[in-house]
Amino acid sequence: MKGNNQNSSQITNTNRRTAMKTIAQAVVGTTAIIHAPYVFAKKRVKLKVLGTHVTLQQELKQQAMEDLGIDLIYEAKGSAAVLQKATVNPQAFDLYEQWSNSIRPLWSSGSIQPIDKKRLTYWDEINPLSKTGKVSTEAKVGAGDAPYKILHIQKDGQLGVNHTDQLSFLPYVHNVDSFGYNTNFIPKGIAYETESWGWLLDPKYAGKVGIVNAPTIGIFDLALAAQAQGLVEFADIGNLTKPEIDKLFALLITLKNQKHFSGFWNSVPESIDFMRTGRVVIESMFSPAVATLNGKGVPVTYAAPKEGYRGWHGVMCLSAASLGQNRDAAYEYMNWWLSGWPGAFIAKQGYYISNPQRSAKFMQQAEWDFWYEGKAASQDLTGTDGKLSVKKGEVRTGGSYIKRFSNVAVWNTAMPTYDYSLQKWYEFISS
Repeated sequence: MKGNNQNSSQITNTNRRTAMKTIAQAVVGTTAIIHAPYVFAKKRVKLKVLGTHVTLQQELKQQAMEDLGIDLIYEAKGSAAVLQKATVNPQAFDLYEQWSNSIRPLWSSGSIQPIDKKRLTYWDEINPLSKTGKVSTEAKVGAGDAPYKILHIQKDGQLGVNHTDQLSFLPYVHNVDSFGYNTNFIPKGIAYETESWGWLLDPKYAGKVGIVNAPTIGIFDLALAAQAQGLVEFADIGNLTKPEIDKLFALLITLKNQKHFSGFWNSVPESIDFMRTGRVVIESMFSPAVATLNGKGVPVTYAAPKEGYRGWHGVMCLSAASLGQNRDAAYEYMNWWLSGWPGAFIAKQGYYISNPQRSAKFMQQAEWDFWYEGKAASQDLTGTDGKLSVKKGEVRTGGSYIKRFSNVAVWNTAMPTYDYSLQKWYEFISS
């Protein structure tokens, strides 16, 4: 009996060892599966967005990735560099973010594909500015490419005003631009009365003037300035002829040789440095730079020129090379931009969104009143960086959204003489 018990015990131990070995192998197999996420996990889409520092901000990127469950790869450059890269290499991006003056070059180069209006969740909420050219019946449309002229893709493949189901861009952020000046050196003017584009070419500020180095933007700042000074006249400032361009640049090259211009900036951070360091006291500016400088204690006023603003409309374009999951994610990202929070965030730097009422619920009443209604700030307001940008009691120069967009002199535009103007611009910069 003792021998039988021993054999039984050996058999039991052998079975136990076999069972444990089997379990161990199963555990190893299971662990291998657990540590191979590619077997089950869905691969996150990596969406490439090419644009400028104005909208390609870290806070927006993080929020969008969290909300949408995608990875965003932001590539921010100066306006001219962004357009140049996009027109020659659509594979470099899924979405392009810049200004409406880039639409004609992008469309003619074949770098972007039509956007299906039916896939835009908030299309019906987008206000009339980009659909009809006016925010109110009394508003001036402005010379040049008002966004509604280039938004819809016509049956013949051209861009035009007749509404279709295919768009060249998503209308989202927009604003009116002018110039900023340091009131420590230049007496504060009166909006729409004494402030003038002509100040950029005033001999009093020679050697302390900065201009944006973007051919389809800077040319209008300087054309408005030259016309305001009575130095050059234009029949249609939104469509300059070659002889008019020649006259303008002959003047500008002479001024440049006389050291009138201190520099030409390529990005918003660079424009901030120009003003902060005292290199300039007046320059072409975008609203975020003014807000940042004010937050740093530099007293910069953003002018409301009596001649009218240079208007711009942000465009989000879909790369011709974006397909499948990436294209689907691109539509999600476009819709996200109009979902409310992004518009409220971008308002903190003085920019508007195409469906502002949806963003209003994400804004403090004091923010809405100051940025959109043109009312005095009822409290201190912070910018996108969380720092003070507006002091209690301040009123936004130029007034309300309606007031500002009722006074557009010219829109950022790629004119029929675009190629010729590019040539003259680079001659000017390198002279």
